[in-house]
Amino acid sequence: MSHIECIIWFFLGGGLSNCFFFLPQRDRGWRTFKRPGVEAFLEHLAKFYEIVVYSDQLNMYVDPVVERLDQKGCIRYKLSRAATKYQNGKHYRDLSKLNRDPSRILYVSGHCLESTLQPENCVSIKPWKLENDDTALLDLLPFLEFVAVHRPADIRSVLASYQGRDIATEFIERSKECKSRLSVSQGGCKKRSVQVSGGVEGTTGLKELVSHMLA
Repeated sequence: MSHIECIIWFFLGGGLSNCFFFLPQRDRGWRTFKRPGVEAFLEHLAKFYEIVVYSDQLNMYVDPVVERLDQKGCIRYKLSRAATKYQNGKHYRDLSKLNRDPSRILYVSGHCLESTLQPENCVSIKPWKLENDDTALLDLLPFLEFVAVHRPADIRSVLASYQGRDIATEFIERSKECKSRLSVSQGGCKKRSVQVSGGVEGTTGLKELVSHMLA
């Protein structure tokens, strides 16, 4: 995932309220603030994913931030500017540098479509600007867990079905629709409930539910 404006936010100057890390720079400095819910987000996803932080910043900034952010060792690897591809005056994340199957990579970022060479792997999240009531990271958890549990053949086709929509909101809507359909189609029959991510209950129509959620 990209960490700028996704899980943290760099802020030059300003106060130290809610600041968890400070990098001195002359007489003012970079203040780094945590996005609400980031610890719970990382800790939960570490059960399902190999988490990689991929930044366009230099190692000297990325390493100490990740060290302070990830107290429980949820982040497996980190890539910085040296692993990006420079073109048209900008550093782009190249997901091929991860040496992982591209059909199984999710790239979460506040500006993912503008920062990576593989937009088909993008999970876009609203950029964070220090709002205290922000819940975007936690809102995304049900979708990410569902994908991890049900392991689609190619995550890129799943993301294409959510293109142009807020993934967290769309996932909840699909969950409600599937639950309603299953309730109607299984009415009057003895049900064997199966609990799935996001509070959705399945029955013998679980395969249809999964197909709708990921198609």
